[in-house]
Amino acid sequence: MLKHGSNDSFWQTRNVRPHIRQVTPAVMTVGGWFDAENLFGALETFKRVEATGVPKGGNTLVMGPWVHGGWQRGDGDKLGDVTFAAKTGDWYRRELEVPFFEHHLKGKGDWKPAKAWCFETGTNQWRRFDAWPPADAKPVSYHLDRGGLLTADPPAGGADEFVADPAKPVPYFPKTAVGMEKEYMTADQRFAATRPDVLVYQTPVLEQDVNVAGPVEVELWVSTTGTDADWVVKLIDVFPDDHPDPDPNPTGVRMGGYQMLVRGDVMRGKFRDSLSDPKAFEPGKPTRVAFTLPDTCHAFRPGHRLMVQVQSSWFPLVDRNPQTFCDIYSCDETAFRKQTHTVHRTADKASRVTLRVRP
Repeated sequence: MLKHGSNDSFWQTRNVRPHIRQVTPAVMTVGGWFDAENLFGALETFKRVEATGVPKGGNTLVMGPWVHGGWQRGDGDKLGDVTFAAKTGDWYRRELEVPFFEHHLKGKGDWKPAKAWCFETGTNQWRRFDAWPPADAKPVSYHLDRGGLLTADPPAGGADEFVADPAKPVPYFPKTAVGMEKEYMTADQRFAATRPDVLVYQTPVLEQDVNVAGPVEVELWVSTTGTDADWVVKLIDVFPDDHPDPDPNPTGVRMGGYQMLVRGDVMRGKFRDSLSDPKAFEPGKPTRVAFTLPDTCHAFRPGHRLMVQVQSSWFPLVDRNPQTFCDIYSCDETAFRKQTHTVHRTADKASRVTLRVRP
């Protein structure tokens, strides 16, 4: 794996998606919004079956608030400090999984599924859609702006910069643990928001629901004093200061002001144009970096805020970038250098996230 650091023939021949075509059995693809191992796989499998010929028995997507395999085990009523107000795993197994197999394997029941059954976090409700993403979900761009403002209006202009030191990377989780903590996908991001190497932008307090359904598009205009950099973008739901704590509350968590991670992902800068053809940054030159975060189905409620955090490390979930253009897997420690990164926010170089928002 370390000898194949780009999307070369080694990886291309292992990509299953081109082989998903002309599927004939009924398909129900099940995934978890908080599946840290393979959220991408469930969504892409459904989309590929849908694009290459829907089976006679149907093609259905089910996405719940689950970790990897959570639909088959556990109650599915919480993850970390975030609760979902229902035993979502029990509901899925009883109302969807058993009827699906009863109908297709035993000819029992009247299976008339939605195209997509998706649990909407925030409202904690199951939603039934005729398409995924929903047809009524329209793109709305939120711009990074001065003073840490996240706004649907055009940016006022300027730039923000931070110093990134590979020797002091931003952690992905506020606790030290052996292995990956699955709770990181809903974890409170206040620990990161206070760091000088994390840029923070947020909306004013919302007066009405913002219902997001579908992928999250990222477009950054950036520059760096180095020749490579990672760009991590996180979409966050900021709870009101008076949000009630859980009862009982054995961990002593304070949910007032909680910054719930809704979605996050990384683009290694040298792959900004092609995963197969890495390209160095020209130091100081503003450069467009665009990528897509996996889909979500989340309602930002009245009294909450939307927040976006931008950083260049997410350790050890993502290995450290030396911030010099090189083969990371064979370079020595001298390649790792502190650099200054800049995020631009002008009219012609607007950095933004684009959400698909339902009415």
